[in-house]
Amino acid sequence: MAKIEEVRVPDIGDVETVDVSEVLVSHGDMVAEGDSLITLESDKASMEVPAPFPGVVQEIMIAIGDQVGEGTVIAKVKVGDRQADGAPDPVQKEEETAHVPRGRSEQGEETEPIPSAVAAPPKSLPQASGPVPKAGTLAHASPSVRRFARELGVDLNQVAGSGRKGRITQEDVKTHVKQRLSQDAKGPAAHSGSFLPEMPVVDFARYGEIEVKPLNRIRKLSATALHRSWLHVPHVTQHDEADITEMDAFRKAEKETAARKGVRLTPLAFMMKAVVAALVEFPEFNASLDPSGENLVLKKYFHLGVAVETPGGLVVPVFRDVDKKGVHTLAKELAEVSGRARDGKLRPADLGGACFTISSLGGIGGTYFTPIVNAPEVAILGVSRSSMKPIWDGAEFVPRLMLPLSLSYDHRVIDGAAAARFTTYLSGVLGDIRRLLL
Repeated sequence: MAKIEEVRVPDIGDVETVDVSEVLVSHGDMVAEGDSLITLESDKASMEVPAPFPGVVQEIMIAIGDQVGEGTVIAKVKVGDRQADGAPDPVQKEEETAHVPRGRSEQGEETEPIPSAVAAPPKSLPQASGPVPKAGTLAHASPSVRRFARELGVDLNQVAGSGRKGRITQEDVKTHVKQRLSQDAKGPAAHSGSFLPEMPVVDFARYGEIEVKPLNRIRKLSATALHRSWLHVPHVTQHDEADITEMDAFRKAEKETAARKGVRLTPLAFMMKAVVAALVEFPEFNASLDPSGENLVLKKYFHLGVAVETPGGLVVPVFRDVDKKGVHTLAKELAEVSGRARDGKLRPADLGGACFTISSLGGIGGTYFTPIVNAPEVAILGVSRSSMKPIWDGAEFVPRLMLPLSLSYDHRVIDGAAAARFTTYLSGVLGDIRRLLL
C-alpha cells in the first residue's frame, strides 16, 4: 500500500547550516534509491543528497537559497505503489533503449548496429525539438544529466530538450556546448560574454532618486581593456615591501640640485630605474605572449607605462628607453607628460609600446592592492604609500621607511617563484640605489 514518507537532510558534519544551491527534482518525478534530490553548498564544499528509497515526489519542501541543517525536511515522497516498487520510469526507459545497438523498431523491423569505428559523423549538429525552459522554472532532466551539465558549466535553462515532454538528455547538453563553441567569435554571443551569466537588469529608480551620468570616452576605453585583460589573463598578485630609507634620504639631499635644473625629483623616477634593473635581470617580465600562446616575445627595449590620474580617468602614457635616461631626465619627463595627460593633450604615440606598467597610489594612500595586468604585457607593479615602521636589525628595532609593492602577473608566463624573486630583487635595488651603477 502506498504511503507518504519524508526525506530529511542527513548528517552534514561540523556545520550547523548550509545553503541549498540546486533542487534537482520537481513534483511528480519518480526517483530511484540513490538518485540526487538537492545539492547543498558550504564555504568549503558541495554535496548532493540522495533519495533513501524509491518513490514519486509529491512535494518539495525547500527552495534554492534556503539554509538547511541536519534533519530539515527536503521533500515528501510517495512510496509503495507499483512504479516505486521497481517499475522502470517510462521516460528513462525511452532514453536507455535509444542507445541499444540491436533491437526492433516500433514497426517491428529489426535494426542493425552501426560499428562506432566507422560511423559517419553528422553533417550538421542535431537540433533539439523541445522548447527551452522558461526563466524561473526547473529544467526537466535526470540527476545524472544535471551532474553532467554542472561539470561543463552549462545552464540547463538554456538547453532545449529532445526527450519525451521536453526532457533534456546528455546528448542535448553536448549539442548545446558544440553550438556555443561553433558560434562566430565576432557574433553577438561573443560580445555578450558567451558562457558568462548575464547581469540582472535593475530599475534603481524604484528605490529612490537617481542621476544617470554617461561614462566618458577614457573610462569606456579603459573598461573594455580592463575587462578583456581580466577575462584572458590568469592573474596572481605578489606582495612585498622595500626599505627605501636611504633612497628617500638621497632624493631629499638632491632636491636643491634638481630644482636648479627646473626638475621636481619624485620617488617615482627612482622606481622606474629600479624596475628596469629588475627587467634586465628577469627578461621574462619584459615580454609578451604571441597570439598563438605558444611563443614568448622577449623585448630588447625598455619602455615603461606609468598610470596617470586625470579628470577623465586613468591614462597610461609610455616613457621610452628608460634604461638610457638618468633620474633627472625621467623626473622632468614625468612632470611634462603628466601635465599633458591631465590637460587631455596626449598624442597617440605617447600611449603605445609599453613593456611593463607602474601604477602608483603613493600620493593618495592605501597599503596593498591588485592592479590588473595591461595585456599584452605580462606584469604590472602597484606601488602604495610608504610609511615608517619598526624593523628588527638583528639587535634592536629601528625606524625604516617601507614601501608596499604589489606585483600582478600573467600566470601563463610567470610562476610564483619567479615573481617572488623579482620583487625581492627590486626591493634590494630600491633599498640600495648604488646597485643601479653595477
